[in-house]
Amino acid sequence: MRWQSGVTRRTLLRNTALGTAALAAGGIGAYAQPASKPPNIIFILADDLGYADVSCYGRRDFTTPNIDRIAARGMRFLQGYANSAVCSATRLALITGRYQYRLRLGLEEPLSGNPEVGLPAEHPTLPSLLKRAGYGTSLIGKWHLGALPKFGPLKSGYDRFFGFRASSVDYFSHINPLQRHDLWDQDVEVHQVGYLTDQLGARAVDAVNSYAKSGQPFLISLHFNAPHWPWEGPGDEAEAKRLAGTSLRDFDGGTQKTYQRMIEAMDAQIGRVLEALDANGLTENTIVIFTSDNGGERFADTWPFTGKKTDLLEGGLRIPMVIAWPARIAPGRTSDQVAISMDWLPTLLAAAGTAPDPGYPSDGMSLLPALTANAAAVDRKLFWRYKGKWQRAARIGDYKFLKILDNTFLFNVVEDPLERANLRERHKDVYDRIVAEWQAWNGSMLPEIAESFTRSFTGEELADHYGSQKANEAPDPTVPLAPAAQSR
Repeated sequence: MRWQSGVTRRTLLRNTALGTAALAAGGIGAYAQPASKPPNIIFILADDLGYADVSCYGRRDFTTPNIDRIAARGMRFLQGYANSAVCSATRLALITGRYQYRLRLGLEEPLSGNPEVGLPAEHPTLPSLLKRAGYGTSLIGKWHLGALPKFGPLKSGYDRFFGFRASSVDYFSHINPLQRHDLWDQDVEVHQVGYLTDQLGARAVDAVNSYAKSGQPFLISLHFNAPHWPWEGPGDEAEAKRLAGTSLRDFDGGTQKTYQRMIEAMDAQIGRVLEALDANGLTENTIVIFTSDNGGERFADTWPFTGKKTDLLEGGLRIPMVIAWPARIAPGRTSDQVAISMDWLPTLLAAAGTAPDPGYPSDGMSLLPALTANAAAVDRKLFWRYKGKWQRAARIGDYKFLKILDNTFLFNVVEDPLERANLRERHKDVYDRIVAEWQAWNGSMLPEIAESFTRSFTGEELADHYGSQKANEAPDPTVPLAPAAQSR
């Protein structure tokens, strides 16, 4: 593992007194010992949060003390990636531990109202595999992996569900973009008054208290809708009423201050959950992860990257990624290990003493050696594609191949995170090799199809996308797509 040094905007909590004292007392070796019983797991997922939207990653105009607290207690990844530049595709990779393009659902960018497409109930998932190992499993918040009656969290390994099923809901009315009320307790629709971020936090606290009483190890997936649009902070009920009857995608709404209040509200609820762990004596042997489903949207801070949600530029893919597990992970550390959303399934299963279903091997890798045993960073081969604007990308070592429409690039994203210096001709051998590897990988995935939904921003919607037209629905005709059978 290549540890960072020096104090910059990005290293705010890197050398906390807590971490320094722990390392001086016993070094990382003390943290590599197995826990006496399976760890509890709280997986906190933000929605459309930019890489630098929390203060431990460099947000300058406000702080996120509770997310920072997770980082200070454990490890902060500096090269964390989402599996996709939109939400449902990444969520599919996260819950299955596999490239989303192995399943029909993963071709949706994102899933948008097709009731016949979703996560098959028979497919092994992180909650179903942990449930098999004796865990209680709860999803609190966003699902977005398929609609009833065919699909749902209770069909895919979760014992308990409180939240919403679509891509987003209004924070006060809980109406989704299709103008349907979308708040559920198990599979029963419920009507509750209040700001949804606060409701999700309260439910998570209740779940921690309940599991603490039972003594059962647990997975709580706390999937906030914040800071996804509509742009509504606590107290913005007038804005919710203004948006009533619309698709909620308020291009005429939002401000940096509103966005700040949305993130601060989420951070406050995360603090309540951490306090519940402390109060129940569960902190030491509970894994707490905080990350995002893709890069930030229009109000997000993605520095030092360009691009945002729906882009395979680094800003659309790079995400905050922090983990704490006091029993096993030394505090106050950062890692250069390249990691991606689908790594969490093998990592958490390994921590729980179990493994992926052999019929559905993970495309990710376990991060446990890096987290608990100071293992050296290893080079990765990671691949993406996005039908909108015919985007393709691969990261191999420090180099990244990128294609947008008919434009192709090669960047060294370690030395050039802004993706400005196109090395395609200068390092043609590297470019040709990575493109060939992308083609070979792509041939093992399901092919793109015309009927899948895709989304990207247009110049009419966002001024900095001037010239951008509505996303194309047809697959890219310039890149051969080898036919692939649906993978198990």
